[in-house]
Parts: sequence; C-alpha cells; structure tokens
Amino acid sequence: MDRHRIVVTYKVREERREFLKKITGDIAELSFLSDMPTGLREQSLVGAEVLLTWNLPKEVGPSELSLLQNTRLVQLLSAGADHVPFTNLPAKITIASNVGAYAEPMAEHILALVLALSKNLVREHQNLGKGTFNQSSLNRWVRGMSCGIIGFGGIGRAAARLMQGLGMRILALNTSGRTGEHVDFIGTLMDLHYILSEADVVVISIPLTKATRGLIGKRELEWMKNDAMLINVARADIINEAALYYHLASHLDFKAGIDAWWIEPYTYGEFKTAFPFFTLPNVIGSPHNSAIVSGIHEESTRQAMDNVMRFLRGDKIIGVVRREDYI
Repeated sequence: MDRHRIVVTYKVREERREFLKKITGDIAELSFLSDMPTGLREQSLVGAEVLLTWNLPKEVGPSELSLLQNTRLVQLLSAGADHVPFTNLPAKITIASNVGAYAEPMAEHILALVLALSKNLVREHQNLGKGTFNQSSLNRWVRGMSCGIIGFGGIGRAAARLMQGLGMRILALNTSGRTGEHVDFIGTLMDLHYILSEADVVVISIPLTKATRGLIGKRELEWMKNDAMLINVARADIINEAALYYHLASHLDFKAGIDAWWIEPYTYGEFKTAFPFFTLPNVIGSPHNSAIVSGIHEESTRQAMDNVMRFLRGDKIIGVVRREDYI
C-alpha cells in the first residue's frame, strides 16, 4: 500500500525531522521543501497530499500554489489563519489551524500583563530608578474585577480559568453564544457593547477575520470604563491603531497590554509603530511572544501532526477554517 505524502514547507532542524518521522511512522512519507531544487520542489508539491506549514506565502511561491491539485489538507502550525492566501489555493483543499496549541502559555502571559498593569509595576520600577520611593502609590485589587474575553476559544478559556482563580467574574463572547465552561455571561459579538462597558479587563483572543478586522475603534473604546485595561494577544488589526493611541494618550487611567502589533517582522519583515506608544506611561508591550516558552514548538508540532494523522485515517479533525470568514 502506498504511503501518504506529507510535504513540510518550512525549514526543520535534523532532530525535529526525526521527531516528525516518529509521529508519522509507516503511514506517511515526509519530504522537506526547503532542501529541494526547483524541479524537485515542483514534483514534490504536485504529489503532496498534505502540507505542513508555518507561513505559507513565504514558504511556497504564488506560482507553486497552483501545483497543489492533489493536496487535500493544509495544516498550519500557527493558531491564526489570517496570513493564508485563500484565493490562490484550490477550493477543495481543507485548511486547518493549530487551535489551542499555545493556549496555556498565552493565558499566563495575559495574566502577567493584567497584574503588571493593575499593580503599576513598570511605572514604579522606573520611579525607583529615578530615586522616587512612593510607598503610598495605589495599586488595584484584581479580586472582584470583571474580565471580558472576546474570543472564547482555547486561549480565552485558559485565560478565564486563571482569572477566576483570582476571584474575577468572566464575561465571554464566542460565535455561538454557548459554552460548557462556568462563566458569568456568554454571548456573541452582538453583545460587544455590554462586554466593553461592563468589563474592568478586556482580553482580545479572537481570530482576525473579515468580521473582526477593526472591531475595536474610537466608538468601542469610548464604551469602556475610564480605568479599564485592554489586553491584545490576538492580532493587532482587530484594534484601530490610531484610535487606541489617542484614547490612551487622553485617558491616562486607561491601560493597555499589547503583544500583537500592526507591523511585525513575521508579515512585513520589520517592526515599527505609527504612533509613539512607548512614550506613554499606561502601556506595556511585548514582542508577540506570549506563546514562546520552552518546549512549545515540539508540543505545537505534535498537536498539528496528530491532526494530520487523524485526517489521513478519515477521522474528524479540529481547527477547520471557514474560507468565507476571510475571503
């Protein structure tokens, strides 16, 4: 019986290749696109049943995408799918994101940002460096706050569990308005005004799609409490950059923890901001590394490959992306 053909489009170190081969066993043949000259690349892509990819547009050229006529699955290592060139992929291909693979470390990062902002850690550290010892400076109780989570998937649920451990109420939004988790409120994007106006902390953990691009702008920021905290670990374009900067600059009790930026090296090859966020005292930033902890690449790769193996066995897979949400 012929083995299934899996093409890995990103560069993989030798020890990780062995790791991938152990997962596939005798069921599939792995090939690594980064090693191949042009002729072999084309041959490999024509025969590929599955692509395992990180950043497809940077790993497979536009002209090469037309070769994927025999491909049945594109499995992403990333949890987000907004970078996928949907219009250039044959419509019959199933695309699956690596949902929930990074949820636990990202939830910890969310918690760290909330605590750092509510306890003014960065500001007071800087004051100490200037010789100012302001022991009477007020911090905020986290216990009793309401945490609004926009996007109640793996990341949102993991964050909710940590927040509940600190005594916070959870107000959540997802696509269905239903959940099996214990929350104080569950709704859909139709309830955005309620969540933004009620929450002390708002966590953005929803995918970037047609419906969520620019979801938070000037109007939505004005719905929020004057001393609310906005945490974004999803995609920057869910929030209007100019609106957020001017709101922060004019509402110094309002705070933001930003892990996802508008211009990042992954997509644009560089990092820069259109506004001077880092001059503001009410912002903490991190370089989109909320998921990056020791061992996470092995763990996320295993989850993605487990999904591939389920697909090849004909079993139900997770993370299937709806093209209509993006095109």
